[in-house]
Amino acid sequence: MSSVPFRSVAIIGAGLMGRLIAVTLAQAGCKVALYEAGSPEAEGAAARVAAAMLAPLAESAVAPVSVVRMGHYALSRWPELLAPLAQPVFFQREGTLVLWHRQDATEAARLERVLANTGAHVPELAQMQMLDGAGIAALEPSLGQRFTKGLLLPGEGQLDNRALLAALLATLQDSPNVTLHWQSPHAPADFSPGTPGQPDWVIDCRGLGARPQWSALRGVRGEVIRVHAPEVALQRPTRLVHPRYPLYIAPKPGNLFVIGATEIESDDMSPASVRSTLELLSAAYAVHSGFAEARIVEIATQCRPTLPDNLPAIRQPQPRVLQINGLYRHGFMIAPALLDAAMELLVHGRSTLAHGFGMDTQTSDDDA
Repeated sequence: MSSVPFRSVAIIGAGLMGRLIAVTLAQAGCKVALYEAGSPEAEGAAARVAAAMLAPLAESAVAPVSVVRMGHYALSRWPELLAPLAQPVFFQREGTLVLWHRQDATEAARLERVLANTGAHVPELAQMQMLDGAGIAALEPSLGQRFTKGLLLPGEGQLDNRALLAALLATLQDSPNVTLHWQSPHAPADFSPGTPGQPDWVIDCRGLGARPQWSALRGVRGEVIRVHAPEVALQRPTRLVHPRYPLYIAPKPGNLFVIGATEIESDDMSPASVRSTLELLSAAYAVHSGFAEARIVEIATQCRPTLPDNLPAIRQPQPRVLQINGLYRHGFMIAPALLDAAMELLVHGRSTLAHGFGMDTQTSDDDA
């Protein structure tokens, strides 16, 4: 986007969405003031505790078609967003590998039906491919003959979430159009956009920090473990079908792996439980025995901002104030769609993208 029809904006919240929209507006020549209650390291952002998998077909096991379409849109959009950043960010599209043990074949068959139904409704997605043991070993030789059946979801991807947050920060720090305000909590009521001496727009990207103004928001707790495993050589995100804890393992640069599965309806931010930690690590070991000698780098918890329907929303509760929230567990997968829809709303007052995705763009000030 070459330019915008306004000169200045205040963005509240420097998580994933706040940084993305700040960089986009600054690149368009807009003066951006970014306010964040925490530090530049984004330690309070849900985006910091994430696997950053870009897996629309895989996520259709828990997500509706609208979210799948947003995720498919993002797969081609992410490289365009990453290219101008001040630092490189790991990004790949080697597909998602789905595996299961024999005792979980019934659950795997159910998943296959769900994915096939998604493919029928979103035909632009690459079709899943059935794999036998030899096919799995050809894709991931280090797994050997541990699994006899699996699925490949071609074209799905991932990126390095923390490298992205750092690259967005470096880009903002390098921009003459951006002023950064850390340890500076704000709310939309602190501004009078459009009046003398005030920004033309206020954009609220605070996630759960916006609950005082958006009471429908709730936290959904997630727990992830980061391990350093030089003996493991997985080339792509791998998911293990299980009726109780469907595991994912996302390989990152430097022999780092992000392992997760837990999702709890709670805004509890206490450390991970012994039970969930044991289940995650045991399931990872069942995928690859090399995890036995891995070193645990971090066990982290975070709550994702979620609306009652588990769908994202962009709303304008008053003129010149835009709120973006409710990314739930799909933050990195759908962020480019939300970014581009928000930019359309800011520039044109309406968004054909949001309409096409069935995205909620409320203009009233209710919480529904």
